[in-house]
Amino acid sequence: MPKEDIVDYITTSGTLGDPVTFGCNEHDLQRLAYNERKSFAAAGLQRGDILQLMTTMDKRFMAGLAYWLGIRELGASIIRVGNGIPELQWDTIRRLNPTAVMCVPSFILRLIEYAEQNGIDYRHSSIRKIIGIGEGLRNQDLSLNLLGQRIHDKWPEVQLYATYSSTEMSATFAECEYGCGGHIHPELIIVEIVDDEGHIVPDGQPGEVVITTLGVETMPLLRFKTGDIAAKLTSPCACGRNSYRLTPLLGRKNNMLKLKGTTIYPPAINDVLDNTPYVANYVVVVRTSDAGTDDVVVRIGLNADAAMPVDRYIKDLKDRFRSHLRVAPSVEVLPVDVIAKINFPAKSRKPVKFIDERK
Repeated sequence: MPKEDIVDYITTSGTLGDPVTFGCNEHDLQRLAYNERKSFAAAGLQRGDILQLMTTMDKRFMAGLAYWLGIRELGASIIRVGNGIPELQWDTIRRLNPTAVMCVPSFILRLIEYAEQNGIDYRHSSIRKIIGIGEGLRNQDLSLNLLGQRIHDKWPEVQLYATYSSTEMSATFAECEYGCGGHIHPELIIVEIVDDEGHIVPDGQPGEVVITTLGVETMPLLRFKTGDIAAKLTSPCACGRNSYRLTPLLGRKNNMLKLKGTTIYPPAINDVLDNTPYVANYVVVVRTSDAGTDDVVVRIGLNADAAMPVDRYIKDLKDRFRSHLRVAPSVEVLPVDVIAKINFPAKSRKPVKFIDERK
């Protein structure tokens, strides 16, 4: 592809290392728009809907641009609010009455908390759909996970949709209204699920997601290993779509933890923390112990109304971990502002909740 034909530059988020630069020509952007149009349609959006986008369109981020292109292609409307700032989000909802929001699911809990503290009747707002990005909402059996269930319990009037995407795929797989996994777009991508040796595993069995992009002109990829662990579902979906689907992600292959003999992926730890009411924010740090095993430390900030002694919160949180994961990591309590600086470094476009310091 001649360099002068590239009309947009983006980079990956650098989760698995240094960010990788990607370019898109006009055809690639049109492909992105088509992909997102299909994904939004799977989530039930149509002309007349208004989507409030609570993610960035700058910082070399492909997703925000892709969502904007897809909504235009669909014929719906979009409000580019950006991430954070609950006050601005609720002011926008009040002014423009969007029917759907798109954001990191855990931010919804912050929106709900702000609404409750400021007398906003969020359950009777215009919002009817929440489309989540970057965090899971379901377990492997497709039931709502702790985060998804907490949002549902607080806001039962809205329907939750999970998505899976990455810059390398130049694609997004969205759930339909039945929540039975993210629908693949087979005309845009080939998805294989493989074991450690690269052999394709049986349908329904977890493995690494390997993708081959179709129709990408500037930077096509052949059997690219994403590092994500999921399973392929081929059973019929009640929505009538015939494409196969992906289960919610178990986690990233390189982030797998072995804690006291139990295999855990960071999303399982996040799910417990996101569902604990007194946890204001957190970061999970994993190191190599002197014995060569994984040493996991969870650092949390407590909500302002937390009144019990710190050691009681630590004990309660460890009990929650044992209840859901069978094992408990170490827990430390730090000031909320200290954790916040770790979560949102200046150059990051995604919250940092997991730090891997293993040798």
